Amino acid sequence: MTKNILAFYKFLHLKNPQKEKAKLAAFLEENSAVGTIILSNEGINGMCSLDQDKTEKVKSFLKQNFTLTRSDFKENLVSSNVFKKLSVKVKKEIVTLGVPEIDPTAIVGTYIEPEEWDSFISKKEVITIDTRNDFEVELGTFEGSVNPQTVSFHEFVEWWKDKGKALKNKKIAMFCTGGIRCEKATSLLKSEGLVEVYHLKGGILNYLDKVGNSETSTWKGDCFVFDQRVTVNSHLEPGDFELCHACRSPLRLTDRNHEHYEKGISCHKCFGTKTDKKILSLKERKKQIDLLKDRRSKNE
Repeated sequence: MTKNILAFYKFLHLKNPQKEKAKLAAFLEENSAVGTIILSNEGINGMCSLDQDKTEKVKSFLKQNFTLTRSDFKENLVSSNVFKKLSVKVKKEIVTLGVPEIDPTAIVGTYIEPEEWDSFISKKEVITIDTRNDFEVELGTFEGSVNPQTVSFHEFVEWWKDKGKALKNKKIAMFCTGGIRCEKATSLLKSEGLVEVYHLKGGILNYLDKVGNSETSTWKGDCFVFDQRVTVNSHLEPGDFELCHACRSPLRLTDRNHEHYEKGISCHKCFGTKTDKKILSLKERKKQIDLLKDRRSKNE
């Protein structure tokens, strides 16, 4: 059955995230939605998979309770659920930068629409920064963009402290998967006095939806997504990557043909780094998954 993937985020002041969590989780369960939602005092960030006929009802609920607007949603049809279960969590931040005084509801960069993005970042005076993690950048990015080589988003602060002085008089354009990381990063830069700070509205996913595989596109490669698809290509179709269950690295077909790849156990990136105890645990996990798949196939 065809499912709709709904991605969204909104920076807003939530007085009681725990109360909102209970209400939101109950509503999503009632409408058979699965996915991952994060709430905090600074807002909401999530992605869920649901039946097409439930989409407008869920969007209406989110608009009413979290002030989202039509342009805050990104949608993509898939052939089946890309999440196993529903998870609604309350955290300190909806995306972890580690600078609590940053408030994107008060100060933020200027949006650049997807249709204008390629033209904008092609200007000589514009420095384009990919705010995603290093392994994501490796899979795909915009031509000529700067890779901060961070392992996690909160490392961006240290990178900026080190590199920012040389960029303070430049036009800075930033982007990320869905828009939330680059939006928060623009708030950081603006709070430090930078004037010309821009970010891709709706992130790469919105860009691929609006611009996609056009001849003028400067996007190259796949985009990592945080669900079972692992990546999507320029047409927003699932890529040919799989995750290593041991280290969570995205693996190409060539990686899965490597001599050190063992499905569910290791890949060439993590081979030899696990303890015997961990390897036994991974093998037992794989065994249980294979047994479950076998039972399901017999019952079909």
